[in-house]
Amino acid sequence: MKVLWLALGLAVSALSGSASAEWEYSRRTVSDRIVAVVEDGVILDSELEQKITDIKSKLEQSGTSVPSDDVLRHQVLDRLILDKLQLQMAEHAGIKVDDETLRIAVQQIASRNSLSLDQFRLALEHEGLSYADFTAQISDEITISRLRNSQVTSRVKVSEREIDNYLASGAALGSGPESPEYHLGHILIATPPAAAPSQLQTAYEKASRVMAELQHGADFKRTAVSYSNDSLALSGGDLGWRKAQDLPGQLAELVLQMREGEIKGPLRSPSGFHIIKLFEVKGTGEHVSTKTRVRHILLKTSEVLSDDDAKQRLMALRQRLENGEDFAALARGNSDDKGSAIKGGELGFVEPGALVPPFEEAMNKLAVNQISEPVQTQFGWHLIQVLERQQQTDTTEFRRAQAREAVMRRKVEEETELWLRQMRDEAYVEIRLDDEGGE
Repeated sequence: MKVLWLALGLAVSALSGSASAEWEYSRRTVSDRIVAVVEDGVILDSELEQKITDIKSKLEQSGTSVPSDDVLRHQVLDRLILDKLQLQMAEHAGIKVDDETLRIAVQQIASRNSLSLDQFRLALEHEGLSYADFTAQISDEITISRLRNSQVTSRVKVSEREIDNYLASGAALGSGPESPEYHLGHILIATPPAAAPSQLQTAYEKASRVMAELQHGADFKRTAVSYSNDSLALSGGDLGWRKAQDLPGQLAELVLQMREGEIKGPLRSPSGFHIIKLFEVKGTGEHVSTKTRVRHILLKTSEVLSDDDAKQRLMALRQRLENGEDFAALARGNSDDKGSAIKGGELGFVEPGALVPPFEEAMNKLAVNQISEPVQTQFGWHLIQVLERQQQTDTTEFRRAQAREAVMRRKVEEETELWLRQMRDEAYVEIRLDDEGGE
């Protein structure tokens, strides 16, 4: 298990601009120099070097060739600047992460690694990371996610007409549950909103140079880390597996014409110039969805009921169930989910994705009539029992739900990239690397 961390930015709410950043820095050791001033905060050399170390480790673990230190330093600094700007905007908007949300998030990460919280702390220490550093990273990630939701995701709407158009275009694009999926790489040479002709020409020339390097054998993922301006650059530009209709129209048409290993571009869009590589193609069979009839007993933690106490109470209830007591009766008498408790804990038939991930993951591992061990979610601790499963091929409603999700995802990705570039272009940023001037 490798855990990456991100140092918190300096918040100087009482002052503003470069002067406030200098004042804050003067309180720190003079050996830790400023590498960038970002609005009313700073990025220190120690933050940058730590992030570079983390990114290098991640790239090496994924088998991606690491670019030169100079190239990686500039790319990582740009990522830190964007993170700093988002955290500052979140602070001004009053977006905060409460201790309970943070505790549950860390607990779930530990659980996904099959570790208790104490074991997880030891694992962090073994990797040279403090628990405080790790929780700071998770807090930042949750904060940025909430900011993006308020600034971008919540404002993106999907109309019924867009769903109809998506499904109609899917026939031409070879969509549907049995259609192929494409493993794609992506490089974006970004342009600012309302870019001037000279800016477009400069970006196009850069994209053409990058394309020429790739055609002469440059490694795609390393090149993405070096040049790409999108949010996946430091992951080698890997878009993962996508159906053609999940991509913007121009990219979808391009991908359908490509062979495995082929690279195409540059392709113009409102966000800049794109270069695409098709790593692999795979087909899928007919999609069969499984609905699960499930019930549960929930215990909510509080100041008077700790996590350990809740687990012990549920283990005692589980033993009573193993001894033959009725689940419905125990749910009515003990569950804190009052809506389901009056129905003996029943949640009815649930579709995939309808429940929070830790609950659904535990539920999917159970055989019919099997009772789980205590499972933690953000709502508390659960005992789960699967009563029945039903399989069905795709229905019209299911296809429309999938279409809505795909259109939403595509629009959010596009709007997020534009929002980030606009934020960066409008911000006061002064870069102080040896070979950089101010912006």
